[in-house]
Amino acid sequence: MHTRLRLHRRSAAVAVLAALIALPGCGGNVGGEGSKDEASFPDRAITLLVGQDPGGSTDLIARAAAEPVGADLGETITVVNKPGANGALAAKELAGAKADGHTIMLFVGSLAYITPLAVSPDEAVDINDYEVITGLSQDDYVLVAGPESGFKTVKDIVDADRSLKYGTTGVGTGSHLSQALLFSQAKVEATAVPFDGGAPALTAVLGGQVDVASIQLGEAQPQIKAGKLTPLVTFAEKRPTYLTDIPTAVEDGYDVPVQQSRAVVAPKGTPKEVIDRLRTAFRKAFEDKKYQDFNTQRLLTPNEIEGAELLKQWNGSLEKYRALTDQYKIDMSGN
Repeated sequence: MHTRLRLHRRSAAVAVLAALIALPGCGGNVGGEGSKDEASFPDRAITLLVGQDPGGSTDLIARAAAEPVGADLGETITVVNKPGANGALAAKELAGAKADGHTIMLFVGSLAYITPLAVSPDEAVDINDYEVITGLSQDDYVLVAGPESGFKTVKDIVDADRSLKYGTTGVGTGSHLSQALLFSQAKVEATAVPFDGGAPALTAVLGGQVDVASIQLGEAQPQIKAGKLTPLVTFAEKRPTYLTDIPTAVEDGYDVPVQQSRAVVAPKGTPKEVIDRLRTAFRKAFEDKKYQDFNTQRLLTPNEIEGAELLKQWNGSLEKYRALTDQYKIDMSGN
């Protein structure tokens, strides 16, 4: 009987010890489940939202980055186009997505620092309402004219002393803002003619429907090289390495530094561990030769900066552009 009692007590002690050892691994710590979820990220395919149409610059950039990033994460990254309102529709969908890193977005800078100048406050999208994973790259705008126009410089336009029509890639875009600021400062009477993207704006210049247009350099360069378009000035802060023989608007004496920038963002509240994992994957993608060659072919300037630096950059641009449009009484709404 004493033997059976000792065995019973020993079994009970072993059971208690086993239970105590098992507690830490069974979610006994507060937040244990979240930590486990973050450690296993990603555990399924990732959706990369793009707020522009398939085939455009932003879409192509997303697809070029998705391949090496997905390879590093070990999961497929599916690009999903949700065009509308310069990316605002996709941004609003992202804001309502689960903050677990499995839905992210390629966010265009103009949505953060130009579109708010063209829409009501309740329609504007605030980049500060998202978690910035990383900056990507930027496009430089170039003002182009058809050879038959006779324009080779901004001075030629000023000296022509006549009103002109300028094509834009849409209301409230960098193309729109760059030209509105330039012509206001140069005291040139000009009327904006909006198009749905760079391709139709280029076609309008080539066909003589408009006198000039501000186009992203990567889209305009083939026609420039073919001699079908004349570059007059770029709107970069300094001369792009891809077009060093053309002056910037700043060099010509106009305060018009306007560029299109892009970043990858996640819903607000996405865990830091998940953001860090995504950032690491993008950092590795930036070193991928195929991705680097893509940037070179598209004439993109890397802007692969951390989230805090990008927020400072974009918020600063919004403040500067707001001040300039107020100073020159420019209505970006197109009304």
